[in-house]
Amino acid sequence: MNPSSTVRRLPMTVLGIVFLAVMIFPVYWMLNSSLQADSGAASTEFLPVNLTFSGYAQALDEQGQNFVTSLIVALGTVVLTLVIATPAAYGLARFRTRGSSVFLLVLLITQMIPVMVIANALYPLFNSLFLINNVFGLILANTAAGIPFAVLLIRAFMGAIPGALVEAAMVDGAGNLRAFLSIVVPISRNALVTAALFTFLSAWSDFLFALTLTSTPEVRPITLGIYDYISANTQDWGAVMATAVLASVPAALLLIFAQRYIAAGAVSGAVK
Repeated sequence: MNPSSTVRRLPMTVLGIVFLAVMIFPVYWMLNSSLQADSGAASTEFLPVNLTFSGYAQALDEQGQNFVTSLIVALGTVVLTLVIATPAAYGLARFRTRGSSVFLLVLLITQMIPVMVIANALYPLFNSLFLINNVFGLILANTAAGIPFAVLLIRAFMGAIPGALVEAAMVDGAGNLRAFLSIVVPISRNALVTAALFTFLSAWSDFLFALTLTSTPEVRPITLGIYDYISANTQDWGAVMATAVLASVPAALLLIFAQRYIAAGAVSGAVK
């Protein structure tokens, strides 16, 4: 490697390390505070000298149910969103019908509507359907918010699939449904994983739907649980930070698992 090139890249490398440290520091401070007993918001030691997992034990005992509720809601939202969005995206990508462009524009516009407006609009409807304080109600609300983005994302991938692949399957006797399930869905794995990732993260971090559509501790996602937990444990930041760490684990693991699918092409394996 050319030494002069290395010298020119050194300032940008140092700047990148500084930016990375600034972004990672809050995560480190959260983890550090969760491992120290009787830690304050600003009085925590910079290094966890006397490690303790009492905050995690307390967090699991007091927030375990909320954690499970969030997991059920997020996974249920992913499944329901993909079941609805995948065939819808295929239909929009495969079959050119009159009004499809307008429909896509409407889907795009829905992304601009604030979640609070959607939550307030859903409340009277869900109340009449007895879906308030209901896990399935939270799944439906998050699915309604996640479907437009998932359709747009998956359609963009499916639109790049060579039509010859589907036509070849139909020549061999497969119908539209068989070609969709056997050819299109496997090829679109990367798109489906990407849509599932964003849907899960959106449902997992949801706060406004939970705040609007729930009012009992029996049905309370972890985001709302942390909000209530802070006001009740302002002197016990170890447990609060431990709850925040536990709430970050599923999203972090999912990002690590799915990152290679996000960067991959939708049809790279099919063309080969």
